[in-house]
Amino acid sequence: LLFTIAANAQSRRVKDVQDFQKKINSEFKDEKESPLTAEDREVFTTLEFFPIDTAFIVVAKIELINDPVTFKMKTTTDRLPEYRTYARASFELQGKPFVLNLYQNVNFMDSGDLKDYLFLPFTDKTNGVSSYGGGRFIDLKIPKKDVITIDFNKAYNPYCAYNPKYSCPIPPSENHLGLFVEAGVKDYKKK
Repeated sequence: LLFTIAANAQSRRVKDVQDFQKKINSEFKDEKESPLTAEDREVFTTLEFFPIDTAFIVVAKIELINDPVTFKMKTTTDRLPEYRTYARASFELQGKPFVLNLYQNVNFMDSGDLKDYLFLPFTDKTNGVSSYGGGRFIDLKIPKKDVITIDFNKAYNPYCAYNPKYSCPIPPSENHLGLFVEAGVKDYKKK
């Protein structure tokens, strides 16, 4: 029975990542949503993903930041969006302990659909090798408890990886993982 429960949970996680991949590919094909240039979109078929690996799905302990300070996050342009550090997420990955900051966009905090949105920008050892050199992002929601599931299979590239017209946040240095996160979207290679 326990094996069946574990197998079902595993297959749900894989399906969840497959759904994410289908959704992001659909957005990239859509003229209104795609960050691709019109020329690149014409030849676009799919993003390249690392193989789905449930070892890159972690449950992190959340430590809320008391009296968070608002700061301007650096971007690839002069734009400086305001964020605050919402919490620190502590977890183990490949047997090593890590802590990443989860951020809240100040402009989203009073917005209906986005008020519970958390932003996780990070860098790792795949950057500039098999993933985008500027790091990747994961979208999360404020959890109801003091834990949060982080699925690195849902890591995606900032839009400036596809088109220089975009201004993208640069992951703060404290959000670097000193290992190869071979999960999520790979670097974009133009056809």
